[in-house]
Amino acid sequence: MHHAICTLSIVPVRKEPSDRSEQVTQWLFGETADVLQQEEQWTRLRFHHDGYEGWVDNKQLSAAPDGVDLLPVRSAEQFVHISTAMGALMLPFGAVLPSYSAGTFELGGERLGFPGRVGGAASNGTTVQRLLALKDQWLNTPYLWGGRSPAGVDCSGLTQMLFLLCGVKLPRDAYQQAEVGGPVELIDLATTGDLAFFDNAEGRIIHVGIVLSDRRILHASGRVRIDTLDQEGIFNAEERRYTHRLRLMKRVL
Repeated sequence: MHHAICTLSIVPVRKEPSDRSEQVTQWLFGETADVLQQEEQWTRLRFHHDGYEGWVDNKQLSAAPDGVDLLPVRSAEQFVHISTAMGALMLPFGAVLPSYSAGTFELGGERLGFPGRVGGAASNGTTVQRLLALKDQWLNTPYLWGGRSPAGVDCSGLTQMLFLLCGVKLPRDAYQQAEVGGPVELIDLATTGDLAFFDNAEGRIIHVGIVLSDRRILHASGRVRIDTLDQEGIFNAEERRYTHRLRLMKRVL
């Protein structure tokens, strides 16, 4: 097997080939990857959507068919349940719909109807308009290290998924995303859709969020939430304190 495809809803990706190893990201239905290394129980993959690498249980991957979509269409719904010949299947936000056309997609030679909205190659409107239309689905999603779905997401997973649905590919981790785009020098120059990055005491970038209008920011901290942003960082009104220190801002749209 040279290329793999995810045929399950949400698959955990591990740092090491062990169920006890930390989850570093998630692999969503329809996403594809290069096979880098195969062992008896685990396979190391490099994912096509962001170049990230990690280990997946061999019981949770399948060989990718020929003709993988170059501009994949993704689900823009939180969760959609599909009936297939093999049983029920739940598709999360961001799931790739192989060979999507006119409300249908292909799975194992079976043509299935998809009743929800789609993003990516099939989206309409400006990128910022699409981003704003999608963001409310994520509010109050619980924080999950390595998460990329409305069942649980981390800060960079949130930004990656929202931008993917707008047709923009971002790397997986916050420090990697900070290398993308052009600098925004002053907070007064920031516009909706810019990315804001935050560092720790050692100066390492550990957090990212999406700038909204009126000096607000959408980010995942405990849960997906909207807080106030200023030149110091993120101010949490509930806790009455700054929770994250602003390091830099980037414009990728």
